[in-house]
This record gives sequence, C-alpha cells and structure tokens, in this order.
Amino acid sequence: MPHSGSISSTKLPNSPIAVPTGGLARETVRTLALAAGFTEAGIVALPHPETARDAARFTEFVEDGHAGAMDYLARRDPPGDPAGELVRSRIHVPFPWARSVVVVMASYHAQAPLSIAPASPAAAWIARYAWSSKTETATGATRPSDYHKVLLKRLRALETAMHTAFGEFESRAYVDTGPVVERSIAQAAALGWTGKNTCLIHPKHGSWNFLGVLVTSLPVQADASPLLVPDRCGTCRRCLDACPTGALFEPYKMNATLCISYLTIEHKGDISDELRSGMGRQIFGCDICQDVCPWNRKAPIARDAELTPRPELINPTLDWLAALEEADFERIFNGSPVRRAGFDALRRNIAIAMGNSRLQRFRPILVRWADPQEYVPEPLQKAARWALHRISLE
Repeated sequence: MPHSGSISSTKLPNSPIAVPTGGLARETVRTLALAAGFTEAGIVALPHPETARDAARFTEFVEDGHAGAMDYLARRDPPGDPAGELVRSRIHVPFPWARSVVVVMASYHAQAPLSIAPASPAAAWIARYAWSSKTETATGATRPSDYHKVLLKRLRALETAMHTAFGEFESRAYVDTGPVVERSIAQAAALGWTGKNTCLIHPKHGSWNFLGVLVTSLPVQADASPLLVPDRCGTCRRCLDACPTGALFEPYKMNATLCISYLTIEHKGDISDELRSGMGRQIFGCDICQDVCPWNRKAPIARDAELTPRPELINPTLDWLAALEEADFERIFNGSPVRRAGFDALRRNIAIAMGNSRLQRFRPILVRWADPQEYVPEPLQKAARWALHRISLE
C-alpha cells in the first residue's frame, strides 16, 4: 500500500478482515516490534480504562491556554465548532473504527554530557533528541537523521509483518504527527508512567525515548491487558525545582507557553525578558527536567545505527552557530529535527544564549543583529538588543 509523509494507512473496505483467534496477543506484537528495530513495545485495547480521565486532562491543558500557539492541538470535531470534542482527546474521535493501538519506543539515550554538566560559557545546547545521524552503508558518509522518518520506516515494517501474520486490517501509523496523545496511550500500554515532568518514564529505559503508534482495527485478547506501571516518582521534585522558567508549575502539569522547548522551537515571535534569562544556553529544545531525573541515571545507552549522535551538535559553540548563513543552516540541518525551528528563530535563540553567556566577545555580532539596517527579523533585533544590555551589566 502507498505511504506518504508521516502517515501510513491500510484500508481494504471490501475485503474480509482476518481477525486472529481470540484477538492480538501482547507478546506476539512485542516480538514483531522488536524485530522491526524498536527498543520496546506494548499494545492496548480501546477504549482503555483511563480514556475519560486522559481526555479530561488533555481538554483542561488546551482550554487553560497551556498549548500556546500550537493550534493543531485545539482542533475539534466537527471542525470549527467550539462545542465540539477535541480531536486529540480520544482516539475514537478521529478513528471510530479503532480497536487497539500498538505503541512502540526507540531509545536515544547517548553516552554524552548532560546539559546541566559544566561547560564553556560559549557553548550552546541542542536537545539530545535532535543530535541523531546515520551512516550510509555504501559510502560510509554520515548524514543527519530525523527520528520521525526513522521510526515511521520501522512502523511500516511492523505493519507489514502484522499483515503477514494476521491478514488485512485498517490502520494508521504516526510519529508525533497524528491526532494521538502518545504519552497517554503509551502509559495505558504499560510502557511507563507519566512523571512529574510530564514525560513518559520507562522503569528501565528512563525518559529518553521516541514514541510511535500504530492504530488498528484489530481486537486484543481479553487477557492481554497489561499491568500498568505504577507511578514511581514518589516525593521527588527535582524536575519541578530545576525548570528555569516555571513551566512545570505543579507536579504532572506543564504550561507549554513557558517551556524552553516550546519557546525555542514552536514559538516564532518575541520572547519576554524574564523567560529569556531563564533560557540559559538552550537554543533548540531543553533537556533539563530529564537531565535531573534519577530514572535516567542508570538507563542503558542506546546502540542504534540510525540514531547515532552527531559530535558537532553536542555543546556546539555559539560562535560557530552565529556564523552560519541560511544556506549553511539548510545544508547542515537538512534532514534534522533542528530545521523545525527555522533559521530566523534559531538566530533569535542564539542571541539570547549569547546574552546569558555574559561574554563580551559576542558584542560585534549582537550589534549587527540589533541594527535595523541589517533587515533582520524584529524578534532577532529585540533579542540582540536585550543580549547587549545583559552583557553590559557584567
């Protein structure tokens, strides 16, 4: 069947659906998923017991304005109806035919410094999930890899294997792009618990994991419901105390409009002064709440040939990043998640990190970016002027 973008689907409405005797078995699906290259996998029958609770939590998150400019999270059914149900609140809203979801996980834990480890004040930080690369077998050349494409390819392989084993069925595969709250459904599939930092935490692999889902029309065995992983955060609040912008305003709740990951990637406009100072050296994403999490201390290092860290993206210098022209940006980050931020927003983030470094050597580039005659975007001009003022206070 044809596939495109980050969506995979199979639908043969005029063909009989081959249902496995008694439904899907958890271990059978997990075995197929591991063979496709995933670190771990689970399956959950729909609707799962916590469907109503999760729908209420997601609705509260959106209606409280904590999704910021991520308007796609606020889509409703029917479209445009303010009284309609949020599409992402329950899987049965966009997929009324769905009977199960296979949730897959791929670890990206790398043997590399943490963002909170001592580093040069001139070093920037790019979130570790965006470091990935793969080596071409034929040429030996290394090029950026995007986890969306890596996981989607494996989901397609899993989907094919399931068709071979179980016959035809309807399905949709997504990696961060579909109307599914992956973290919630992963918890329902017993792949971990939602931590106080709102990340899914696996008891063995921690929280540095990518998630993907395969929504299917296949039933699940009645005795295949997994035993949920209990919340093991206990009294720990390291993530809440470490968040420099107050995005984790209480345990298990996050305001995305204050989150450094949102500010450096999704938000394209100006950033308020108090949030700028809290952003530190983060220029793309943020790992702080995961870096301080005790469950990541003993998580095994991933050995994934398609998600190998690029050394040049670990603690890259602000000088190097600031010197990039747009053509350089496109060349270096083509095929990388970093492209999502965009060239202009990345330079805005670099200017803020320069201000937080308090290093005088960045003054010339900031002066140029702050000059209206340079025709740089206004958010970059404002960030550069703020950074110059912050440096002058040193």
